[in-house]
Amino acid sequence: MITEIAPAPERAPAEPDRRPRGKRRAWDEVPRRHIYLPLCVYLLFTLIPFYWILLFALRPAGSTSLVPWPMTFDHFEKVWNERAFGTYFQNSVLVGIATLVMTTLVALAGGYALARFDFKVKKGFMLALLCTQFVPGALLLVPLFEIFANLRLINSLLSVIIAETVFQLPLSMILISGFIRNVPYSLEEAAWVDGCNRLTAFRIVVLPLLRPGLIAVGSFAFVHAWNHFLFALMFLSDQGKQTIPVGLNTLMSADSVDLGALAAGGIIAAVPVVIVFAFIQKWLITGFSAGAVKG
Repeated sequence: MITEIAPAPERAPAEPDRRPRGKRRAWDEVPRRHIYLPLCVYLLFTLIPFYWILLFALRPAGSTSLVPWPMTFDHFEKVWNERAFGTYFQNSVLVGIATLVMTTLVALAGGYALARFDFKVKKGFMLALLCTQFVPGALLLVPLFEIFANLRLINSLLSVIIAETVFQLPLSMILISGFIRNVPYSLEEAAWVDGCNRLTAFRIVVLPLLRPGLIAVGSFAFVHAWNHFLFALMFLSDQGKQTIPVGLNTLMSADSVDLGALAAGGIIAAVPVVIVFAFIQKWLITGFSAGAVKG
């Protein structure tokens, strides 16, 4: 007896897998021209002032050419030698480096205390640190002048260094404390078990991990001290002790402005800051982003 075998039922065609292979980001759907065009416009408005400064600094006096040719460095020689910008430059370097060192050391100690110790007025102290950022420096010029006069620090670079350090400390302490909170406390405890005291454990275990934060805080303090005009103008009366921002102000008078010398002085003032940021930009971004995160 022959049994007829029924044909196998046809399989329904498989539906295509419509599951997303990966999350699509919002900017993947935006045309590239909508991103690059605003960036190019912003870059254009950013670079034109720099080119204009270079133009006035490098072209001869009285020239109206839009291209700095023939190129001359007479304006740089004039501001460096005749206008004593060499002295201003040395004073600014001294003030900037001293402010960097003092701010970093004090902020490191204060930030560690805020991150690792609990005390009754801790929240109030943190709030006070934040509130100091809303106080303009001009508001405290008179009391600071009286204090430095009583301490006989007027017309001394030390007065500018102390004032700059004090105004940089609140933000620096907040950033350092946030960065220390991201370092696991168990690392210090392990060092204590191995026989280290608190200071040795901090120096061996914690301090190497704080390098991005320290670079960020130190660079911010240096740049602020380098560019700050008000304290140097008020506390320093001797021309031989002035800093670069005050020196730039001397190039402008009520009757005329030497645009070539002013542009050359501006480039001299900007070059050190540009060099510093070119070398530390990686550490700067890492330090600020890590210090802003609550551990």
